[in-house]
Amino acid sequence: MSSKYSLITALGLTLASVSFANQATINPEPREVLNLDGKWNAIVDPYDTGYYNYRMQPLDEVEQPDVPRSQIGFYKDKSPKSKNDFLEYSFDHSSTLTVPKDWNTQDQKLFLYEGAIWYRKLFNFSVKTDTHVFLHIGAANYQSQVYLNGLKIAEHTGGFTPYDVEVTDKIKADRNSLVIRVINRRLKEGVPTINTDWWNYGGLTRSVYLYETPKSYFSNYNVQLNREDPTKIEVSADLAGANSGSVSFDIPELKVHATAQTDANGHASIEVSTPDSLVKWCPENPKLYEVCLNSGSDKVCEKIGFRTIQVKGTDILLNGKPIFLRGICIHEENPVRGGRAYSTEDSRLLLGWAKELNCNFARLAHYPHNEHMAQVADELGILLWEEIPVYWTIAWENAETLKNAQNQLTELITRDHNRASVIVWSVANETPVSEARNTFLHTLLVQAHTLDNSRLVSCAMEVRTKEDPNLKIVDDPFGVYTDILSFNEYVGWYSGNNSVISKIKWQLKYAKPVVITETGAEGLQGYHADVETRFGEEYQAEFYRQTIPMLRKIDTLRGICPWILTDFRSPKRLLPNVQDGWNRKGLIGENGNKKEAFHVLASFYQQIRDNGYETK
Repeated sequence: MSSKYSLITALGLTLASVSFANQATINPEPREVLNLDGKWNAIVDPYDTGYYNYRMQPLDEVEQPDVPRSQIGFYKDKSPKSKNDFLEYSFDHSSTLTVPKDWNTQDQKLFLYEGAIWYRKLFNFSVKTDTHVFLHIGAANYQSQVYLNGLKIAEHTGGFTPYDVEVTDKIKADRNSLVIRVINRRLKEGVPTINTDWWNYGGLTRSVYLYETPKSYFSNYNVQLNREDPTKIEVSADLAGANSGSVSFDIPELKVHATAQTDANGHASIEVSTPDSLVKWCPENPKLYEVCLNSGSDKVCEKIGFRTIQVKGTDILLNGKPIFLRGICIHEENPVRGGRAYSTEDSRLLLGWAKELNCNFARLAHYPHNEHMAQVADELGILLWEEIPVYWTIAWENAETLKNAQNQLTELITRDHNRASVIVWSVANETPVSEARNTFLHTLLVQAHTLDNSRLVSCAMEVRTKEDPNLKIVDDPFGVYTDILSFNEYVGWYSGNNSVISKIKWQLKYAKPVVITETGAEGLQGYHADVETRFGEEYQAEFYRQTIPMLRKIDTLRGICPWILTDFRSPKRLLPNVQDGWNRKGLIGENGNKKEAFHVLASFYQQIRDNGYETK
């Protein structure tokens, strides 16, 4: 067992919602051998007929030798044996859904659907000797059961993080039937819970593929500068399937080469001196180096940037120098095409708009986005805040809810801990203060720091008001533990109007760098009125003109991350002819056109970029 998974066990975490040995994912893409994306046969199953018998017992858990074949679970993927054979389902004659893609935008009948859909893919596979074969599922929102050739091989809870399951001894050469049941029903004890301000896209929303490894392979590795001493590069690697061996580490461009022996658990640690010629990754010069690890039997290479991120007093230090985070929040949605964003092209579109806005920072809200976002951010030089969906009101005292949140955090950190762009792990957004909530969040914060001590950990807090409506107070007790003080504020939209913004004063309990994680107002693209008319582009633009100087009154302000880059779908936004199921706080409309407020914020960020930032 690798040191990462030993650590997970020590923390009391599980890598799946049941006892299946799912793995958190570390860079499987270069190993890809068979992509299963494309058209899958699909059965919409609102009554869960293919999963439960008439007594609501799971068909894959109950022995029923006398049950009619019509009631055999869909996961068996049966076909009639004769003209008298009785079956009430057929994948072969079902319609298809595209993977990766949400189901909501593929069929109007599924637009509001919340329930179960069965996906089926047939494939052949040439099995090699002396290898492991893994099935990789990039994301399935929200719960999924996976069956290969009629056998359940995995269960997973969490709609935004990847998981792998080994299928080496279960796969066949010809006509494998892969069936995945995906359920997007909202759950009170879920993470997120029932109430969210974004669209509940269902389905296999990211890629599904098989990949192959040697018998002894790298299950995890981490490469980074030592945060306290950047003259050293630290490398850790875990070999699965071998008790011991030799590991080499190379950065060819820098002529770095080092070796180390693994311990009895397959873990190796390497420390090398940082070459004088190393160029540190930063937004102005997002330099990436090809880094390779070789064990003799296995070799992995990927592009990695080297940088440090720290807090000193009330400053955020990137590579030892203060930085102001010129940010924007982003949902994982392509507003032009409609639906869940999932591709490299989607990431380039969204982050390309952020670059046009003169951003050096983006908050990926309110859940882990697809892996391409961090990869493209590495290339473009955009720092990232990544978050798990502990959102609004969670079942704080439910032990399984905590395990679920821990698992999602583990899977996110495991996937992205080699991305230079990621500088903040966020454990929550706008959660009400209570003792149970504080304990819940502190557990997640400790976990994040334990799994990755090289980045900052925070959450998006709320602002409160007492007697003076113009005095805004931030004193959330969880602020004692976070590395930065981050909070959302909507003065001028949910509190008063634009005329009150200039009157606002701030009272902050903690002397930490402040990052505003949300601020904004709605404006319908193309709707023009005066600056006092809500939902007009002019109101939204005036909101930003008033809010920027108001926030600059905060002496410790070190970043602004307005809500949000683009309009996005939300079933909570119901105003006819204005919202129509869209949150209109985007700086870009659903048609891809920029609103007036986009240019207001872009001008402010350009001023900071060109002239530096000083608090006023």
